[in-house]
Amino acid sequence: MDPRRLGIVVVRPLLPSNLGSIARACKNFGVRDLRLVEPAAETNEDSHRLASGAGDVLEGLRRYSSLPLAIADFEAVVATSSLRGRGKHRAISLGDLPGFLQELGRSRVALVFGPEKSGLTEEEMSHASVFLRLPTEADFPTLNVSHAVAVTLAAARLAGANGPEGGGEPWAAAKDIEGAIEHWDRALDAIGFYDTGHHDRTLRDWRRIVAGRPLAERDVKILRGIANRIIVSLTRKEK
Repeated sequence: MDPRRLGIVVVRPLLPSNLGSIARACKNFGVRDLRLVEPAAETNEDSHRLASGAGDVLEGLRRYSSLPLAIADFEAVVATSSLRGRGKHRAISLGDLPGFLQELGRSRVALVFGPEKSGLTEEEMSHASVFLRLPTEADFPTLNVSHAVAVTLAAARLAGANGPEGGGEPWAAAKDIEGAIEHWDRALDAIGFYDTGHHDRTLRDWRRIVAGRPLAERDVKILRGIANRIIVSLTRKEK
């Protein structure tokens, strides 16, 4: 797999030393796109020491105020997670990752990693296309975030060794999928779907259903068209 199609997104990392180790792992596998979601640690002397030859990647990292902004230009989002919480999320194993990436053709893919202590929140998890489960021991499952990045990138590299990359219809970017979800949020509110309360939780579940798989650009247009028709129809009835 072409490493230029990959981006590493680390959400609220706490330790400057991990930033250096992550940058080094990125450069080991040819990935230049490193992004942080705030609040994130600042780089310091430890960061540059542990980057050890990958200072250019470390200095080129970009910071974003939220996960949706950090992943907006990617067509698929793969997040590492313990899969805690009430939602049902599609999960793949590390061995499944190369095949999954090949199915995406030439789409850009964000590999998302949570903070060292808490992992991703339910809200952040709802933005993922799929969740990656790393094969760690059950009694000690948590990897250092830089180790998780290295293991995941090593598996992703195998995608280029298993045959030609897929093609087909272009996949929609995450920002376009989020736009469709916001459109549906207005439509669901218009039909009184949220009257029972729990708006945020219900919208998060709806996002999981819609964003929990890569979507073709045409699919997103259809979703937005349906939502728009609902809103327009209700507006006409009110007149």
